[in-house]
Amino acid sequence: MKLLKDKEIAIIGAGPGGLTLARLLQQKGAAVIVYERDFNREVRAQGATLDLHYESGLLALEKAGLMEAFKQVYRPDADRLRVVDQYGKIFLDDHEEESKADFGDEYFRPEIDRGPLRNLLLDSLQPDTVIWDRHIRSIEAEGEKWKIFFQNGHTATADIVIGADGANSKIRSVVTPIKPFYSGVTILEANVADAAKNSPNVNSLLKGGKIMGLNNSKTLSMSAKGDGSIDFYAGWRVEDSWAKDSGIDFGDHQQVMDWFRKEYAGWGDIWLELFKNAGTTFNPRPQYCMPLDQNWEAHANITLIGDAAHLMPPYAGEGVNMAMLDALQLSESLTDDSQPNLKTAIGHYEQQMFERFAKIGQETLDNTELMHSPDGLRKLLQMFEGPAGTAAE
Repeated sequence: MKLLKDKEIAIIGAGPGGLTLARLLQQKGAAVIVYERDFNREVRAQGATLDLHYESGLLALEKAGLMEAFKQVYRPDADRLRVVDQYGKIFLDDHEEESKADFGDEYFRPEIDRGPLRNLLLDSLQPDTVIWDRHIRSIEAEGEKWKIFFQNGHTATADIVIGADGANSKIRSVVTPIKPFYSGVTILEANVADAAKNSPNVNSLLKGGKIMGLNNSKTLSMSAKGDGSIDFYAGWRVEDSWAKDSGIDFGDHQQVMDWFRKEYAGWGDIWLELFKNAGTTFNPRPQYCMPLDQNWEAHANITLIGDAAHLMPPYAGEGVNMAMLDALQLSESLTDDSQPNLKTAIGHYEQQMFERFAKIGQETLDNTELMHSPDGLRKLLQMFEGPAGTAAE
């Protein structure tokens, strides 16, 4: 590990990518600190369940020595999907068939909630690896090091900085001026607590798994969580300024429900219980994507992983998997003694990342287009069909 000898590494962001990277680097003996904006680890982790893939997320966990710990906390059968129309009529149902897939099968994509995955990764790190309440404001070069400025007035220094700070990365602009473009789709997301009580019909239809509802260029996706809640996401084509221009108070459930009745006209009443009983607020999220041909010259002491590197919409389930594979490939490059210097090592990782993103980003955009097309339900069902006319793995 000659390249990292006497080097202090700062990872900005304690999401799955940043924490996986910290674990992998610590296994090799590197000095790593993770700076996270959350006040502490008890802050509730938001977001839907995550399906980890054989060749990326699961591979990173295996290399990190965490597969057995993962098996203790993942949610069996939470990956079972129902594809439905606007009324909730089921057209594809994973619950009907006995699952034969298991760990070691390339088509097995086990689900885990974000909170348990984060805790698993946090517990694998050395004490005091993560410094909480460190919302980054900016960084600047200080000789051959970086000085990091946080919003609470604290500062830190590091020899190497890795931006794992998500879609609104403060590190990205230091690495590259390349900016994302709008995909054409906006998502409105929310959560319903105690779904058995507050959304009983949808909860019954969901059956502990996932639902994709499609009709007339619109989607309504949802997933059951281990705490008994439901995360749900409405996706439709609209200008990226919609949230600001709409005039909707996203903390007012009646306003949002009125919007849903109008925008999703013709959809069944079953879905209204989601909007009526959602949590405190709805979050509008315009979906952006980095250019698929993005490229930049490698730096000697700074790089990006996860959404900071390759932001894309969620319609292929690849975001967390790409981030964790980034972590694995970057850790391998930085600890590869055959690399002549840090710039070359970082460049080696980034070229792998660029090539992966060009392919997976295109698949994601294709899925986004397909699902939000007028005939999206039929097209999605065709995509799931195998050669024999049964749901593909």
